[in-house]
Amino acid sequence: MPAAVRDAVPLRAHRRAVTVTVVGNFVEYFDWLAYGLFAQLFAAQFFPSSNPVTSLLGAFAVFGTGMLCRPLGGVLFGRLADRRGRKPALMWSIALMATGSALIGIAPTYEQIGLAAPLILLLARLAQGLSSGGEWPAAATYLMELAPEHRKGLYGSLFSLTAAAGAFAASLLGGGLNAWLGPEAMTAWGWRIPFLVGAALGVFLLVARHRMTETEVFEREVRTRAARGSLRRVLGVHRSRVAVTVLLVAGMTTVSGTWSTVVPSMGHRLAEPGVMFWVVVCATGTVIALQVPLGLLADRVGAMRFLVVSSIGFAAVGSYAYLGVTGEFASLYLTYGCGVLYLGCTTTVMPKVLASVFPPQVRALGIGLPHSTATAVLGGVAPWLATYLGARGASGWFIGGVMAAVLLVWPALAMARRLQDPPAEGAGEGSAGDPADRPADRPAGAVAAGVK
Repeated sequence: MPAAVRDAVPLRAHRRAVTVTVVGNFVEYFDWLAYGLFAQLFAAQFFPSSNPVTSLLGAFAVFGTGMLCRPLGGVLFGRLADRRGRKPALMWSIALMATGSALIGIAPTYEQIGLAAPLILLLARLAQGLSSGGEWPAAATYLMELAPEHRKGLYGSLFSLTAAAGAFAASLLGGGLNAWLGPEAMTAWGWRIPFLVGAALGVFLLVARHRMTETEVFEREVRTRAARGSLRRVLGVHRSRVAVTVLLVAGMTTVSGTWSTVVPSMGHRLAEPGVMFWVVVCATGTVIALQVPLGLLADRVGAMRFLVVSSIGFAAVGSYAYLGVTGEFASLYLTYGCGVLYLGCTTTVMPKVLASVFPPQVRALGIGLPHSTATAVLGGVAPWLATYLGARGASGWFIGGVMAAVLLVWPALAMARRLQDPPAEGAGEGSAGDPADRPADRPAGAVAAGVK
């Protein structure tokens, strides 16, 4: 946002808007990781079986089904954010997330109500899937429209920091509860507490978001446009941008689906009870401390170089760590920590990159549809596929596919930059030269900020 526009918003209101936006990311990741951390504990209560792997597969199948709702959430909340405003989309998304968390926290078990128990769990995850599909693109759009041009990486680091903080808080709560209640009580009923805490946080945030102001970009350049939030336009005029966005987020979403569910479950299985909670606490605590410096570094070196280097580094270290993981604390810390650090790097600059791909009148929908679809397909299938292949000794094939998705960001960034360069007069679809499609906060002929 130009300095003159940003200065029109009182500094206190600006800070409050940034805070309640990024704290929503905290609540989302708290709730999302809680499912992965505690799935090993409650799986048998909803999917009883003599084989614990079968029970876990059932819990991850529900996780995947929730992920499959993300595209619908991306479309619904993306259109809402582009047509009615970023603020209403952010309010509805957090309300739905809180509802899903509350349902999981109070859901009866299979022994109590039979088949209705996993159906309630499924309904809760569907609500959370819709919410997650809309929260990230709406929040990323809102935050990047507030951020000054030379500090978009720093603002993105706050987005990433709160995601790590959500994982940190869920793990710290899990470790503390496990030490206080003991493994038996945690399995019986203690696993419910984090979901109820997540629901309460969601209600608090809903009240706080009610006081948000709308972005100047939306009020000035979007609200009066008849074609705002047009799904037909996103899939037609901007189809190349949609495809590039899928490639950009493929690695991030696959790693997120694997490291938020599979790796914690591996740790629970390989290590002593409670150890994995503290591994996540230490790893996410480290990333939280690094997040703001990473954002400043990204602003200095540029998004393309930052993403390429972090992706190549993770592809090398992450493969080794995943295939060689043991029940030792150091091994689990390396395995989980490298994935969380990679996600911290990508989520620091990805809001900036994606927001520059689409014009403001379809920005939230343009980001939301491909991002949530990639998350649903890649992130949703990854936990089930990892468990299935791991049981058959084929983990190497799985992690090889994950790292291939990670490295797609390299050609995707080059494609994104070409799309954002102004084509010759009369160019075809997605033309940046079309005044109706050009981002209002970027002048004609400018290359997208940060993609350099």
